[in-house]
Amino acid sequence: MPYYDQSKRDKSEDSSSVSEAESLMATAALRQSTAPPAHRSAGPSAIQTHCQSEHDREVPEVDLLSPLTIRSVTFRNRIAMSPMCMYSAQDGFANDFHLVHLGSRAIGGMGLVMVEATAVTAEGRISPGDMGIWKDDHIEPLARIARFVEAQGAVSGIQLAHAGRKASCDAPWTGGNSLKTATEGGWPVIGPSSLPFDAGDPVPAAMSDADIEHCIDGWESAARRALEAGFKVIELHAAHGYLMHEFLSPISNHRTDEYGGSLENRMRLLLRVAGRLREVIPQELPFFVRISATDWADGGWDIEQSVVLCRELKALGADLIDVSSGGTTPDAKIPVARGYQVPFAGRIRDEAEIRTGGVGLITDSQYADEIITSGQADLVFIGRELLREPYWAIKAQHAMGVEPAWPIPYGYAVKRRPK
Repeated sequence: MPYYDQSKRDKSEDSSSVSEAESLMATAALRQSTAPPAHRSAGPSAIQTHCQSEHDREVPEVDLLSPLTIRSVTFRNRIAMSPMCMYSAQDGFANDFHLVHLGSRAIGGMGLVMVEATAVTAEGRISPGDMGIWKDDHIEPLARIARFVEAQGAVSGIQLAHAGRKASCDAPWTGGNSLKTATEGGWPVIGPSSLPFDAGDPVPAAMSDADIEHCIDGWESAARRALEAGFKVIELHAAHGYLMHEFLSPISNHRTDEYGGSLENRMRLLLRVAGRLREVIPQELPFFVRISATDWADGGWDIEQSVVLCRELKALGADLIDVSSGGTTPDAKIPVARGYQVPFAGRIRDEAEIRTGGVGLITDSQYADEIITSGQADLVFIGRELLREPYWAIKAQHAMGVEPAWPIPYGYAVKRRPK
C-alpha cells in the first residue's frame, strides 16, 4: 500500500493531520445526510449530486501550499530551497553574502531554506570556498542565518557533507579543475578506494579504519554544532558522488573489507553515520538524507538498491529522503528533462514507505503542485529556478489563486491599488 494512504498518514503525522481527516469525514457524512431520498434519485439533479460526490472523493487532501508537519516542525508549505553550493566562503565561514542569499528566499515565502553542502572536515570541502562546520568558530555566522530565516517564517535547514575523492577543486566559474598541490591551494583527498573520479584527478587515499572513524566523529560534531546554531532540519548528504555515495556505489567502492562488496557492506558507513546523527538530533526535530537514486551507469548504484537503503534509513529514524541522482562517474548518460528524478522519489515513497522530496528541473508551480497532489513527494525542492526568482514561492501562491503572503513591509506597498 502506498505511503500516502491516509491510514498511514494518520499514524506518522501530527494531530493536525488527524484533525484534517476527521474534518473531511465529517464533510462527507454531511453530504450523505443531506442527499435526496432514494425515490428521487432518477432526476437530473440527483445524478449531478452523485457525480459531484464522486469527484469530491478524488480531490487531493494536500497541495503545494499545504502545511507539512514532521515531528514537531511545521513547514508553512511544501516548497523547499535545495542546498546549492555558492563557493563564496573563506575558511568555511558564512558571510553577508550567504545571509542575503538565503534570507531573501525565506522572505520570498519558502517553507524550508536549506544551507548548502557544509563540510564536516576541512579536507571534506569540494573547494576552498565551501561552507564549513568543522570548528566551533563556524557556529555563530551560521546561527545568524538560522535566526533570520526563522524570523521570516521559514524553517532553517543545513546539509552536512564530505566530498571524498571529489574534494580539492577550483570554483566552477574558474574551471572547476582539481587542485593537485598545496601551491595551487589543494590538499590530499580520500575515498573508499584508490580510484580517481576522472582521468587526471588526484588518486584518493583508500580510507583506513581510523579515517572512517574520524569522518563519523566529524559528522557527529558537525551535527552538534548545527543544532547549537539553531537549525531545525539536519540533512545528511549521501548523493552526487561525494563520500557517502562513493561507499554506496560499486563504481567507486572496490573494498574487500566490511565496507565493500555486498550491498549490506556498502551501506554500512552511511547507516552508521545516520544512526549516530539520529542519536544526536533531538527526537522532536526532523532528519533528512539526500541520496542519488541511480548512477545512470551500468554496474553502478540503482533505484532497487536505493529502495533497500531507504527502508534501512527509515528504521534508523530518518524522516525524509531528498531524492536526486548521478554524480559517481563523469560519463553517465543522464536523460535530463523536467522532473526527470521525480519518479524515483515516487517509487521510494511507495516502496520504502517514507516521505520524499522531489527535485530536478522543477520550474513552474503547476507542475510542482502536481508532484505533491499525485503523491510522488511530500516536499518539492527548487534549485536553479530560485536563483533566477527568489520570490518563486510567493508567485506560486498568486498563480494558485491564493493571496500572496508578502512580508508586512513589502505587502503594505505591493498590495495597495490606486483608487
